[in-house]
Amino acid sequence: MVIQDYYEGKAFDAYTYFGAHIEYEGGVTFRTYAPNARAIELIGEFNGWNGFYMTKEGTSGVFSAYIRDASAGQMYKYRIHGGDGSVVDKSDPYGFRMELRPNAASYIVDMRAFEFTDGEWMRNRQKNYDLPMNIYEIHMGSWKMKHDEPQGDEDEPLPVEERWLSYREIAEPLISYLKTHGYTHVEVMPLSEHPADCSWGYQVTGFFSPTSRYGTPDDLKYFVNECHNAGIGVITDFVPVHFAVDGYSLAKYDGTALYEYPNTGAGASEWGTYNFNYFRGESRCFMQSAANYWLSEYHFDGIRMDAISNIIYWQGDAKRGINNGAVNFIRSMNSGLHHLHPTAILMAEDSTNYIKVTAPVEYDGLGFDYKWDMGWMNDTLDFFRTPPEERSRHYNKITFSMQYFYNELYLLPISHDENVHGKATVIQKMWGDYDVKFPQCRAFYAYMYTHPGKKLNFMGSEFAQFREWDETREQDWEMLKYPRHDSFSRFVSDLSALYKSNPALYDGEYNSECFRWLEADAAEDCIYIYERMADCRKILVVLNLSDKGYENYTVGVDGEEIFTEILYSDSDIYSGNTPTKAVLPIKSERAPHKRHNWSFKDTFAPFSAKIYSVEKA
Repeated sequence: MVIQDYYEGKAFDAYTYFGAHIEYEGGVTFRTYAPNARAIELIGEFNGWNGFYMTKEGTSGVFSAYIRDASAGQMYKYRIHGGDGSVVDKSDPYGFRMELRPNAASYIVDMRAFEFTDGEWMRNRQKNYDLPMNIYEIHMGSWKMKHDEPQGDEDEPLPVEERWLSYREIAEPLISYLKTHGYTHVEVMPLSEHPADCSWGYQVTGFFSPTSRYGTPDDLKYFVNECHNAGIGVITDFVPVHFAVDGYSLAKYDGTALYEYPNTGAGASEWGTYNFNYFRGESRCFMQSAANYWLSEYHFDGIRMDAISNIIYWQGDAKRGINNGAVNFIRSMNSGLHHLHPTAILMAEDSTNYIKVTAPVEYDGLGFDYKWDMGWMNDTLDFFRTPPEERSRHYNKITFSMQYFYNELYLLPISHDENVHGKATVIQKMWGDYDVKFPQCRAFYAYMYTHPGKKLNFMGSEFAQFREWDETREQDWEMLKYPRHDSFSRFVSDLSALYKSNPALYDGEYNSECFRWLEADAAEDCIYIYERMADCRKILVVLNLSDKGYENYTVGVDGEEIFTEILYSDSDIYSGNTPTKAVLPIKSERAPHKRHNWSFKDTFAPFSAKIYSVEKA
């Protein structure tokens, strides 16, 4: 790293300079940046936790020390004598591993020890613009656990840390599950070290430290490597906006506001954390180096960046105006990451109407590859909450997304946020009682998987889990013993297979010529019909989102074509009411219907989706 680049906010490799680095000739060099500190003592296992004063390198703000007797696996901290008169023991901001909460010492790590064997995957990796991308979002600690029930005394369940699967232990069962159920990628909620389990990793203390909850850095590398060798991409959640206020972390690191804003009006976030001050070059280098670190050292295939609205606007509030320092930072970081990792995926979780989020930086965009379509998610779930007798008045909530879809490169997210905090899980959000929720939820997912845009689904949703997600419990896998849940899981798996095997559902999906509404004006019937196309391949989708069944319903089309049913959400194999049997293709006739010169007739059950392959007659 060039130190001048660090001051100017240009460096992406600050972690190769700062932190604890094992030297080839032996011993360890420690460096930390604390320009306003009066002095810094290095304390650790190698010196009996007795202070060793680090050397201040001129006026650079860098303190360093070389310890010959230090080695991998030993713990250490910096005892910082702050510019405000304070004396605080801090973990290393650039430390590669930390103790499990509530302890906070950093570990010396040999980052060269693990050898990846995923060279073929890395060479062939793509951003999947014209390929399927079906993402399974998980919380590493609560997908599955070693023991989910108390052992012995029911009042004394095992501590959660004794039930977590390690990075290595989760690899085989998770990969098998992903492949069986048709997912192309797994997205893990933040793995940077964090003190509170209930923050789910969104209040970070160790931006370069994979959480010790599930093992060591080498264990995480093993997990990613195994996924790649099985053909599964791995995306990590990343928190660029704010950091935890714990005294051992970044807060007032050198006794002054080094990484945060000096005033609480801008510096304190709505989550009780501190916002990064991206007007400072050191903060910019810290975070963009962290992003580069996860992509370089762990071979992650992409980064999903959290709360981008709070990057764009001061405190995430458009009324407060654009935070130009943070916006310029995100542009610079994304541009640099694209240069360093041309095939890595950068995603924005952004709920604003800010334009050009996925436009290249050179065209005044923010430089993301994909943006979460929060509007689609909110409108669609609101519609499915609505009683059937009122849906005609909300008909356009289903069609509205395609009016703006081509403004950005969108991903359709059904994330953890839609399964917590009293919002209810996806199946629970559906209108009506238990029996009627399932056909609606099948229709919902059929709509999602045939709508343009990449897909993201949170764990448990694929088998219609009713209980809201709780980070202290594994998913309710016992639900699969019940036919409705088991058949729902089969339906989502079949949808995934259909999505992956039909180029009309992904090839050219960001080209407006590859989607067309055939029926978007049937509010009273609550029927929607649309086509997905790629080259000469075509899929037709009919959604009946009413509580009425239709026999011999007329579907207007544009030519003499043959329609073959390839998936019907009301099939009895999915716990629907239509017996499974061989279905004969339907040929359209020259019978005008509305604005179409050709049409065919078919039957559509209440709350159902029917998908056809289309061929010219």
